[in-house]
Amino acid sequence: MASTKLDTSESAATRDVQPFLETPLVNVAVRLVAAAKATPDALAAIVPRGRDSSGRRSYDRITFRDFDRDTDRLARGLREMGVQPGTRLALLVKPSIDFIALVFALLKSGAVAILIDPGMGRKYLLRCLDEVRPEGFVAIPLVQAVRAICGRRYSQAVFNVTVGRRLFWNGVTIDELRGRDWTGPEMAATTADDPAAIIFTSGSTGPPKGVLYRHGNFDRQVTEIRDFYGIQPGTIDLSCFPLFGLFNCAMGVTTVIPDMDASRPARVNPAHIVEAIRDCNVTQAFGSPAVWRRVGQYCVEKQIRLPTLRRVLSAGAAVPPEVLASMAACIHEEGVIHTPYGATEALPVASISSREVLGETAAQSRTGAGTCVGRKYPGIEWKVIRAATNAQETAIPAPLASLAEAEELPAGEIGELIVRGPVVTSAYVTRTEWNALAKIPDDPTAWHRMGDVGYLDAAGRFWFCGRMAHRVVTSGGTLYTEPCEAIFNQHPAVYRSALVGLGPGGRQRPVIVCQPMPGQWPRGSKARQTLAAELRTIGQQHKITEPVVDFLFHREFPVDVRHNSKISRETLAVWAARRLPPRSGQP
Repeated sequence: MASTKLDTSESAATRDVQPFLETPLVNVAVRLVAAAKATPDALAAIVPRGRDSSGRRSYDRITFRDFDRDTDRLARGLREMGVQPGTRLALLVKPSIDFIALVFALLKSGAVAILIDPGMGRKYLLRCLDEVRPEGFVAIPLVQAVRAICGRRYSQAVFNVTVGRRLFWNGVTIDELRGRDWTGPEMAATTADDPAAIIFTSGSTGPPKGVLYRHGNFDRQVTEIRDFYGIQPGTIDLSCFPLFGLFNCAMGVTTVIPDMDASRPARVNPAHIVEAIRDCNVTQAFGSPAVWRRVGQYCVEKQIRLPTLRRVLSAGAAVPPEVLASMAACIHEEGVIHTPYGATEALPVASISSREVLGETAAQSRTGAGTCVGRKYPGIEWKVIRAATNAQETAIPAPLASLAEAEELPAGEIGELIVRGPVVTSAYVTRTEWNALAKIPDDPTAWHRMGDVGYLDAAGRFWFCGRMAHRVVTSGGTLYTEPCEAIFNQHPAVYRSALVGLGPGGRQRPVIVCQPMPGQWPRGSKARQTLAAELRTIGQQHKITEPVVDFLFHREFPVDVRHNSKISRETLAVWAARRLPPRSGQP
């Protein structure tokens, strides 16, 4: 696809729809309007459909013109149903053209999209829905059936759209909404402060919480990501995480949705990813470290090169250097892997390239320096402050009523990271008690506490040392997960390790749980004792790991539901406590 110069800035995009409005407008959907006007025949999305008689993959495609008009029809249909700006609608649709179109239709209508990761399981999904109380569901038939069967549980949900066949429940279908002539643009008069979406955290540490995104947050995210990486219209992006496809359409970028279960990225078939990259001449790709681990290994084993791929983005957890190296070996020789850092509440915050990691910081990480996540984006302010936690429960943050109560630390000293800026969200709308724990008021805005610990170096880079909740606080000091685990991960038989603490805060017993490499499980107690002794010897060579004397082995670590990359250390701590008897004098 030829590259076309397109100005998708806020001012330029707004000019395309401003004649239809009476108030200043901030809405990511206006960038889609600008893209459709500038490159109407360029492809907005490509989705795999099936295979022909020869086994070759076939694809559905839609242009920016048709996509923009489709979202207009859907937005108009929602408005005629009675959906008003601010109406909360739960969007539960599989990654597809319909999913992206519905998000933009909700943006154009002014409705608030509720986005919950279905991978968290039925129990947590229902709990999140109960807390957020949607006024309607835009969902696949299975979800609509559950809604209808639950009856009074979702009695307030009156605006319901079925993406697929509607059976015994009320509402309309997506085909009924879009089955009308295009009559012109639809765009609610939203401002930067108006609510745009409620996106739930994954719940990997603490309960899933509904994060309020305003239109200004989304709009600034697009600007920051586009400008930082130099993303141009005409880029063809393989999106292995559905929400990234939304940024693409706002930047004039083609979204390719791969054949994969987005809720289980660690189980992706790498051949499907390679196939999509080759078939669609993909130039950029986004996915979790779990995806690129499998794709990189597959390409190295099969000696596959992907010369069209020049930019790879990976987020959701720290990306191991070996994953960066394997991907760098198979993409364009001038290609780069970038690892943006952030959280659901604040994204993006910082970024680092594979060249900087492999050429410099990885060597320091291996000796316990932590994981360097790079330099902050231009719109971000950040500080490292002394960790403020509950005296009795070190995993729970202590509230800070103002920034004056926080002690800023000098470069090189480990503390908790706080950030603020236009991409940083202002509040949780469920589990609202966490607002006092995660936000620090500082007129006219607030700082967000990332829940991460680490330090700033002399070059202004942040080195991630783990989650606040995962620190192991012993009677002799505090141990941090990333520095300690990196040291034990150097053993050739260790695939990955996890530091957990047993016992009460302040007197915890540090334990390293190891997941051995495939095919290297230590069989029998003698083999486990030998491997533990080797790991103990490694630990004694470094001051930060000297306190660790206990080692356990686990066949496969539990991980987060969203990216399948973050280790669930809480689960491992419970597992370890059942296997290690208390030491003398410990409860």
